[in-house]
Amino acid sequence: MDMSYKNLEDCLEDLKRNGDLLVINEEVDPNVEIAAIHLRVHEQRGPAILFNNVKGTRYRAASNIFGTLERSKYIFRDALEDVRKLVQLRNDPMKALKNPFKNIASGLAAIHALPVKKNVNLSKNFEEITIDKLPLIKHWPMDGGAFVTLPQVYTEDPEHPGISGSNLGMYRIQLTGNDYILNEEAGLHYQLHRGIGVHQQKAAAMNIPFKVSVFVGGPPAHSVAAVMPLPEGLSELMFAGVLNKRRFRYTYDEEGYCVSLDADFVITGEVLPGAVKPEGPFGDHLGYYSLIHPFPVMQVKKVYAKKKAIWPFTVVGRPPQEDTSFGRLIHEITGDAIPREVPGIQEVHAVDAAGVHPLLLAIGKERYTPYLKTTRPSELLTQANHILGTGQLSLAKYLFITADDTQQLSTHNIPDFFGYILKRINTERDIHFFTHTTIDTLDYSGTGLNMGSKVIFAAYGEEIRSLATELPDALKNNRLIQHSAMIMPGIAAIEISRYESEEKTLKEVEALNTLLTGQNLNHLPLIVICDDASFTAATLNNFLWVTFTRSNPSHDIHGIGAYYSHKHWSCKGPVLIDARIKPHHAPVLEKDPIVEDKITGILKRAGYSRI
Repeated sequence: MDMSYKNLEDCLEDLKRNGDLLVINEEVDPNVEIAAIHLRVHEQRGPAILFNNVKGTRYRAASNIFGTLERSKYIFRDALEDVRKLVQLRNDPMKALKNPFKNIASGLAAIHALPVKKNVNLSKNFEEITIDKLPLIKHWPMDGGAFVTLPQVYTEDPEHPGISGSNLGMYRIQLTGNDYILNEEAGLHYQLHRGIGVHQQKAAAMNIPFKVSVFVGGPPAHSVAAVMPLPEGLSELMFAGVLNKRRFRYTYDEEGYCVSLDADFVITGEVLPGAVKPEGPFGDHLGYYSLIHPFPVMQVKKVYAKKKAIWPFTVVGRPPQEDTSFGRLIHEITGDAIPREVPGIQEVHAVDAAGVHPLLLAIGKERYTPYLKTTRPSELLTQANHILGTGQLSLAKYLFITADDTQQLSTHNIPDFFGYILKRINTERDIHFFTHTTIDTLDYSGTGLNMGSKVIFAAYGEEIRSLATELPDALKNNRLIQHSAMIMPGIAAIEISRYESEEKTLKEVEALNTLLTGQNLNHLPLIVICDDASFTAATLNNFLWVTFTRSNPSHDIHGIGAYYSHKHWSCKGPVLIDARIKPHHAPVLEKDPIVEDKITGILKRAGYSRI
């Protein structure tokens, strides 16, 4: 019998029967404490968590539902194959024509796709409450207030209202703090290139209030639908129905707001043209706080809650976190869609440990001159530019791209991939900058919000060097370098002084040039300047996180023997990436030690054995 969930509690009961749910009955504080429990359990690949006694509210809360790919695959075990087929058919409709009988099952699965409108009395399904009655979860100590971290934010096209042109996305919602009036206002954090931004721009152009409905909870498929990068023509609500094997049920309240009848909570409100308020700080998925910036403010109209509602939440921070598992589930469903969008591209990997957008690794093809042996990147540069102009990939900051004729290389084997690039890269030819451009909103290494630079490292051809596996004598402790360590073959970390200013950095680079020029460092093509060489070199994830979240290519890439030739930057010796913390960077997320001690006792008393 097919498994479908009518609500979140159905799913949690299923996980409990499967021995994959931790129930905590002791009172927990939504101020940092509940998030700390989530982080501890998630780090240990523990079960989903149900909090039955959240201080300050009568509603329960749940987290870590998608904490592992295995748990997500269990939750959606009966629908995954059908969903994969439907997505593939959307990407390649000819498959259905070539194999009509083979794809009948996919057509039957699509029966669940159509949302169904119900004429119901909302008071029989929900009770009206206020924001202050919700579990107001503050996730990190310096957060600006309580946030909704697993919302399904629903909007409609103001020019063509109705569910057919709707957008369902996951954008964080700030419920308390800053200048928000409790129970009357909430902050919406999203970028204008998102679907919701297009809707808001149309409403602003029409000079009308922009209606927003925030669904929280309901079947887990609805949360996944809100983060899915779906093919054109396949709506999030249709996808939610197929993934849950149950049609999305909705109605409208008397003020014209869409209400998901399956959600545990619904918050409705409107955004007035030009209305913004300070939003943040918020401990975000790069491992730092996103700072306070003006974002749209929603005037809250109604808050609906089911009688036995459960408030789902997640916690983001330095990756990997639960959102990493979301990404893995998406890949399970969609496969790698990029090769279909960018001709010649075989594989793209947005590296989670580096915060996703800061670092992309790609494998393409060199086909421009099949009659000649290609020894330098050519078509790879075209493909790299195409990648940086494609959807969310346009937010990338570092792109490393190569081609592998043997088809043995994988972007997911990161040490091998870096080794392959570094053995071939010509630092006088293969590094290409884009200055004064856009980067991720959450990346504070640039010159302002969304402002920074990009760089392409494109390498192809025969190996031109072997890679050093031991520190050269020139990098060992001396008057300039305080400490150093090998990260991996061909890459070293060094400590000099703490970052003070751009002017001082140029003097430090000049001193490094004097020290290292003529030292035969060809086997060490990349050196990372950092605050803690031992930490940076300790693990692959530390190297990826420090190097690519703390540097802005145009400002922080230097080189030994650097020079310009016809406006192209080159260097004769190793490339230097200055990944020290700068004064304009956002603070690093740090746990509260007092809270950490307290949650150890809570977890022990709840019978959790992986303390």
